[in-house]
Amino acid sequence: MQKRRPYWIAVIFILFSFFSFAQQDSVTYAERLGFPKGARVIIFHVDDAGMSFDSNKGAIEALEKGMASSTSVMMPCPWVPGFVHYLREHPGTDAGLHLTLTSEWKDYRWGPLSGRTTVPGLVDEEGDLWPDVADVVKHASLSEVEKEIRAQLERAKLMGFQPTHLDSHMGTLFANSGLIQLYVRIGMEYKIPVMFPGGHNTMVGEQMRFTKATLEMTRQVGAMLWKSGLPVLDDLHNLSYDWILPAGIQPTKENWKKYKLDQYEKTLRALRPGVTMVIMHCTVPSGSFAYISDSGPAREADLMVMLDPGFKQFIHDEGIIITTWKELKERRDKVN
Repeated sequence: MQKRRPYWIAVIFILFSFFSFAQQDSVTYAERLGFPKGARVIIFHVDDAGMSFDSNKGAIEALEKGMASSTSVMMPCPWVPGFVHYLREHPGTDAGLHLTLTSEWKDYRWGPLSGRTTVPGLVDEEGDLWPDVADVVKHASLSEVEKEIRAQLERAKLMGFQPTHLDSHMGTLFANSGLIQLYVRIGMEYKIPVMFPGGHNTMVGEQMRFTKATLEMTRQVGAMLWKSGLPVLDDLHNLSYDWILPAGIQPTKENWKKYKLDQYEKTLRALRPGVTMVIMHCTVPSGSFAYISDSGPAREADLMVMLDPGFKQFIHDEGIIITTWKELKERRDKVN
């Protein structure tokens, strides 16, 4: 499978010494937001809406018929109008901006909304956004990144789309301290929640091998976001894109579904209390999707899990509460 490695978090907190907020206490952000003490609260989040027709279809099915509770839109991509038109007809949908600074596929690509002459450091020799996070870090200035983020926000506004949150495609905005500062600052300026794990970070910390210093820095950033009036995640489940069928198992739809279902249940059982965002990529891959990426079967398996009645029963039996970014912001607005 073509892989989009989550560069973010690996190096993002190294230079975060300018934050001086006290470490949060043992009370989870879920509890601060009014959820019951000890509650495990989840946002089932579908990335990549607007990327393709197949991505739109998968996100819509996961939201309407499945367990998904949120999604985010890649504003520079070709199928954004189709998804935003859907949002107009379904105004209660929890949808944010999947802030997009890369264009990773070989033959299916997009450029910056701010224009390549305005942000030359963000584009490659073909005039599209760089395919890799490392190239963005190497070539683009912070001012160019800021221009593009604001262009994506402005296009959403022009289309009548008010995002419920911000997150980062391929984790580009977590690649270094300057980018994360920009990301957090814009969220606070626009008063839009940002996807940031600033709580106990048990699962993401284990995944990314956080040091004690890194964990402390994430909590300091979380404290800053909370102080600004925005909700904060306690943890992040960003595992599913790296789940690959074990060797020897035939890549049938049923085998993909069973494998991912087992993985989701195993990892969700291990969640600690708090608000956790679970990232997935629900897609209904048509024949043409294979010309974009060979990740179609894995993405379709995410959708099949979201639609599975047994998984819904599992969530119920585990006592897990499903929420949205919209609900988190509404709850945060009521907290002193």
